[in-house]
Amino acid sequence: MILIADSGSTKCDWIFTDGESQRLSFHTMGFNPFFHNTELIENEIRKNTELTAVSPLVDHVFFYGAGASSASRNIIIEKALKAVFTKANVVVDHDLTGAVYATCGDEPGISCILGTGSNSCYYDGSIIHEIVPALGYILGDEAGGTYYGKDLLRMFLYNELPEKIHNGLIEQFNLTKEGIFEAIYNKPNPNVYLASFMRFLSDNRDEKWIRDFIYNGFSKFINIHIWKYENHKEVPVHFVGSVAYHFSDLLKEACKIHRINVGVITREPVINLVEYHLRKLQISAQ
Repeated sequence: MILIADSGSTKCDWIFTDGESQRLSFHTMGFNPFFHNTELIENEIRKNTELTAVSPLVDHVFFYGAGASSASRNIIIEKALKAVFTKANVVVDHDLTGAVYATCGDEPGISCILGTGSNSCYYDGSIIHEIVPALGYILGDEAGGTYYGKDLLRMFLYNELPEKIHNGLIEQFNLTKEGIFEAIYNKPNPNVYLASFMRFLSDNRDEKWIRDFIYNGFSKFINIHIWKYENHKEVPVHFVGSVAYHFSDLLKEACKIHRINVGVITREPVINLVEYHLRKLQISAQ
């Protein structure tokens, strides 16, 4: 029995399967070792009683998460998982690795994450090459939810938004400078708060200003990330994450203008990750 988890900073998707007919899905908050400690992660997992109910049956846990980019960070998550899934062999890896396995499989390609944050890498079929560093929500995350949320709030506070959009934010969120500062500077998970405004942008996507706003973010991501890979015109470019999925029409348009060959666009890579690991386990068992 295997358990696959794909975690961004906002949410974590889990799938438990026996490799045949049984497949169960679970959801928890997202875990990022830059913001969350082992105790919090373990406690949040245990809150999902349906997930913990299958723990005695789990032989392998494959966890791919935002921020799980070094051994010192990964151990924070690994300890929590081992405390809950006591009989399982636990593997913790970066969400970028999960994106590669979910989109490229064993074939060369460029894999990008556009969710709460953003990232990219080139996969040559065996090794992942991360040419452009992920700078996080303060310095980077171009075209991720935090990037759009930060720009949106900045323009709101500077009174630079179209009147309809400005008033819509006040009506829906009762925004004030004090409230924004409190959420960003004093409360936990400011990156999740910033990304939460993607729902507003999605709900109002018919507004030309919003479409241009999203498109320009995609263009910036392409210029900063994808174009840095010398072979970006020779291999498919894949995308995972809610921003890529919900605004796929604008993403495809931006890629077409920039002569990018779009491959897979998926919101939840965990589904493809299940198939990837089942295939690998079957091969190793032969």
